[in-house]
Amino acid sequence: MRSEKQKMLAGEFYRADDPELVRDHAAIRAWMDRYNGAGGLSDTKRHVLLREGLGHVGARVVVRPPFHCDYGYNIRLGDGVFLNFNCVFLDSILIDVGAGTQIGPAVQIYGADHPRDPEQRRAGLEFGQPVKIGANVWVGGGAIILPGVTIGDDAIVGAGAVVTRDVPDGATVAGSPARRVDGG
Repeated sequence: MRSEKQKMLAGEFYRADDPELVRDHAAIRAWMDRYNGAGGLSDTKRHVLLREGLGHVGARVVVRPPFHCDYGYNIRLGDGVFLNFNCVFLDSILIDVGAGTQIGPAVQIYGADHPRDPEQRRAGLEFGQPVKIGANVWVGGGAIILPGVTIGDDAIVGAGAVVTRDVPDGATVAGSPARRVDGG
């Protein structure tokens, strides 16, 4: 029988109140307290802390605190990724950010999702859909990226956009819901 964590990582229905997942979440909360409260650290020491808490952290990654996530181990940040202040990553499943991507302040990226069926929600079930952001993407402040979305390389997501579907390579999207604004 598969554990709730195995189900979560596979994108299947799982129960977040499972003791193993509760422990994992408590561990990342303690890490966030350390990371977000570690003002004045050198870039090198901050990078070491990032590598402790997140699944993969490339070279020259900058994550300005405060930063918030559910588990940490499902987050992959490529080389040269920049996250501005107050980003939230709901990483019950993989959130993969490509090299050179810049993410503005207060951006929220949701891999976590909930069933549409009310009985499944009442039963406490959840699931996730991976989010992939390509290389050299610019995500404006306050944007929200929903579960299952892929954003292609070199794309631009306007500030405050709510991205509900995939964005092709090189496209510019804005608005709520986000729509192409570059003529494509």
